Amino acid sequence: MKAAKLIAAVLLLSPYTLQAQEKPAYTRDNVNAVLWQQHSGEYRALAYQAYTLARYRLDEILKVRSAKPRCVIVDIDETVLDNAPFQGHELQKGVSYDQNDWLEWTAKASADTVPGALSFLKYAAKKNVQVFYVTNRLKTEFDATLKNLKALNFPFADEKHLLVKDATSDKEPRRKLIAEKYNIVLLCGDNLNDFSDLFYLKSDTDRSSAVDQARAWFGKRFIVLPNPMYGDWEAPLYDYKKGLTEDEKAGKRIEALKGY
Repeated sequence: MKAAKLIAAVLLLSPYTLQAQEKPAYTRDNVNAVLWQQHSGEYRALAYQAYTLARYRLDEILKVRSAKPRCVIVDIDETVLDNAPFQGHELQKGVSYDQNDWLEWTAKASADTVPGALSFLKYAAKKNVQVFYVTNRLKTEFDATLKNLKALNFPFADEKHLLVKDATSDKEPRRKLIAEKYNIVLLCGDNLNDFSDLFYLKSDTDRSSAVDQARAWFGKRFIVLPNPMYGDWEAPLYDYKKGLTEDEKAGKRIEALKGY
């Protein structure tokens, strides 16, 4: 009787279920986050909300004279380009992140826009505000990234306005370079490091404290886009240690949870 029940249970398992069970448990940690970004109306609403606020702020800023030409700085990934299909691919494959997969994805130059991004940046360009794309994509991704931006008709998609990662992932040197000739009126990003080095390589406690200190800037000069899938917020959970296995990272995520 027990054997019959076991056989029946096995037969009920679909190929997909069997396949999912074969994949490491940590690969399922990000499923809800990716699904939320791919399917929820709330994600789209928050993205539209961020860029609507950016437009209001830009209109207010333009009422004040500027000695330098004005510009807006935007991050690329999950700020103007949506990479949720890549994240979904990794989950289906049973891995957390593979650099070769990422390079394959960016080489396709087929990422779609984040809701509201293109409309806002075209509006900024119409108001004679230049747009700089400051990203931590690699130099080897430069051409494909530019191709993706141009295919979607993003304004100022050219070699001058695209700044990829150089010697450091800290974007502050690139922001300072832009600030030499331009008045940076707004910064848009999904990561605190897109705004200031005030948040760079800090513990999660210190990052939160820095957010509190800079709270007057959010919604005024810093426009934050939603991204539950990944970000620099995760590195402090691992104490910025490199070389941790995916299982070790998964364990630290569980340890970091707050309960009651």
